[in-house]
Amino acid sequence: MLSSPGVPAGIQSEKGHTVWAVFPQNTPYFGSTRNRFMINYRVKNLRGLLQLLKKEGVATVKRIQQSPYGLFAWVEDPDGNRIELWEPPKTYKAPETEISSE
Repeated sequence: MLSSPGVPAGIQSEKGHTVWAVFPQNTPYFGSTRNRFMINYRVKNLRGLLQLLKKEGVATVKRIQQSPYGLFAWVEDPDGNRIELWEPPKTYKAPETEISSE
């Protein structure tokens, strides 16, 4: 886990936590095959943020996708790195049960 300002590494704050996820080396999920990682930002209003980014000239990579985990969209920075934007559901209804990290 990474730490947020004021939160020691490995400590979950009430606002959430940071997760590292490993993908296969040849995954197309990150966009270009030269990309080795992708940053995922949790947002409160995905559609509103996408409107603001569009006004600034940022192009989206894919349409908004809805899943039991919430809403997802992707943009790219000027260097071609894919950035995932995630709006969690208001009520958590993911298919698996919660797993304690302790």
